[in-house]
Amino acid sequence: MTPPRGAPDRPTTLGELAWLFARLGLTAFGGPAAHIAMMEDEVVRRRGWMTRERFLDLLGTTNLIPGPNSTEMAIHIGHDRRRWAGLLVAGACFILPAVVIVMAIAWAYVRFGTVPEVAGVLRGVKPMIIAVVLQALWGLAKTAMKTRWLAALAVAALAASLAGVNELIVLAVAGLVAWLARVAGERERERAGPAASSWLPFPVLGAASTAVAGTTAFGLWPLFLVFLKVGSVLFGSGYVLIAFLRGDLVERLHWLTESQLLDAVAVGQVTPGPVFTTATFVGYVLGGPGAAAIATLGIFLPAFVFVAISGPLVPRLRRSPAAAAVLDGVNAASLALMAAVTVQLGRTAIVDLPTAALAAIGAVVLIRYRPNSAWLVLGGAIAGVAISYVS
Repeated sequence: MTPPRGAPDRPTTLGELAWLFARLGLTAFGGPAAHIAMMEDEVVRRRGWMTRERFLDLLGTTNLIPGPNSTEMAIHIGHDRRRWAGLLVAGACFILPAVVIVMAIAWAYVRFGTVPEVAGVLRGVKPMIIAVVLQALWGLAKTAMKTRWLAALAVAALAASLAGVNELIVLAVAGLVAWLARVAGERERERAGPAASSWLPFPVLGAASTAVAGTTAFGLWPLFLVFLKVGSVLFGSGYVLIAFLRGDLVERLHWLTESQLLDAVAVGQVTPGPVFTTATFVGYVLGGPGAAAIATLGIFLPAFVFVAISGPLVPRLRRSPAAAAVLDGVNAASLALMAAVTVQLGRTAIVDLPTAALAAIGAVVLIRYRPNSAWLVLGGAIAGVAISYVS
């Protein structure tokens, strides 16, 4: 199937946005890289709502702001299609299915003291997720690697990420290198641009850490502030989320035990949708459904604010030659980070012959028949349960 050249003539309805992102919220396992791969498949290849270039620009911007990357991509896409109403509908519909699932698990956890067993499902889902992400990387790379030196920049960013360099540093350096390369090219061609073209508009947005009341007494307002702070300043993976929550909830406020925190993070990672629904689980364990809603609102609210601020800047950045160069570098580095996550996921997803076979079958089916990724995930879940039952 040939990738669409541009957005369709018919406007996207709020109902279409709600249906797509609610379905993704129910089926998008595997973390941000997998979620973004599924969004690219649905939004670019299947529906033609935007070009790959536009998708990459939004992805690059998402990587430069704090918060959950895949949720912010959903919010960006909603804003791109239906402005403010779309921003709210796409973001809420991607988040809410996972919140409902996590609340149900939290109810069982509080009642029975354990997390439901999902190992068999994940054994089959994870290899399929690797196939989905690799397909998305292949398609996006052909758009992002406009020149050989951008491809080289992406390889360098991948090596740095695999070596453990912080992802924000990788993105910042890639953007800076791309800008410097453009400046050097302009000088070499002896074309002096206006002063504005030499400005480096690096759109790294953030928020100051919100002070939380220094007390161990549980309350809804302190709970909201804890998760608002996390959502406002956190870059990185679920492992970074563990560090933030441990520092606040275990060590400082003493609201959770180490075991409860690990259970909360595990639930956020094994359920579909955003990993940040860990907050929903924590809130429910601490104070029931009301506290779960407050914690969820606190951790996701900054994502809506940051996207609302950064989204309108993307077209302006692309129109500026200097900013466009930065964005090209950031896009190349963003794909490198996505590839690095895929390598790390592959180490845990493909652990034996059955999981390797599932990954290979998934890749062949995707390349040959290009089915909806949700069916692939469902098939992987069924196969995983069957393999676990037999073995």
